[in-house]
Amino acid sequence: MTDQKTVIIADDSAFVRDRFANAVLAAGHRAISVKTAVELLARIRADLKQLDLLLIDLRLPNAGGVEIVRSVRRLDEGRLPILVFSGTIANAEEVRTLASLGVAGYVNEYSAVQHILPSIAPHLFPDNFNRRGSQRVVLGIPVAYHFGATIAAALTLNLSKGGLGIRTMSPLPPGSKVRARFRLPGSNDDIEAESRVAWSDRRVGMGLQFERVDAVAQTAIDEFVDQHFFSKSAPS
Repeated sequence: MTDQKTVIIADDSAFVRDRFANAVLAAGHRAISVKTAVELLARIRADLKQLDLLLIDLRLPNAGGVEIVRSVRRLDEGRLPILVFSGTIANAEEVRTLASLGVAGYVNEYSAVQHILPSIAPHLFPDNFNRRGSQRVVLGIPVAYHFGATIAAALTLNLSKGGLGIRTMSPLPPGSKVRARFRLPGSNDDIEAESRVAWSDRRVGMGLQFERVDAVAQTAIDEFVDQHFFSKSAPS
């Protein structure tokens, strides 16, 4: 990841704003922190052409629920990818409405700092990642991955229905073909996934996009992600 991106973090909690801003800055990108809906909309009006991603708390002061997203869409005409902090969603109806407004996904506002960039990387660099309509669950489980004649082991950063984030200081180049093997918490069965490297960053790790997974294994992944989406943390 080489191009500098600009991310707005909109949350009324300094704890959330600071952690996400620090993670974005540490990766060499620009972070703009705001704590009210008024500030958020003013920033969008002033800097729309320079923005790349919005992270939004639906419970911002001066706004109610999905109305803040509607207000953003009136300004950006659907151009900007938006991630919503999952803990601020009130009900399933809001999820459906957010989908109709083109929200790109959801992120756990309590994610550990080292998990933040992998969670948002697919939305910062969409051309290098196949964004299936899937939330990502923060998850630290062992994973073995084979590339050529080499086998390596690491821990996952997150799991979606379409791929894995892996923590490693020696990531492979984007496009590399990898066969990953891991086991979901509570399961006795290994999952093997033919994958390719979708993004790579030596400060974070790499993202694998699944290209071929057994149907039974894919169902297990889908069910696990759906089950743990709104949890504050997933088993590790």
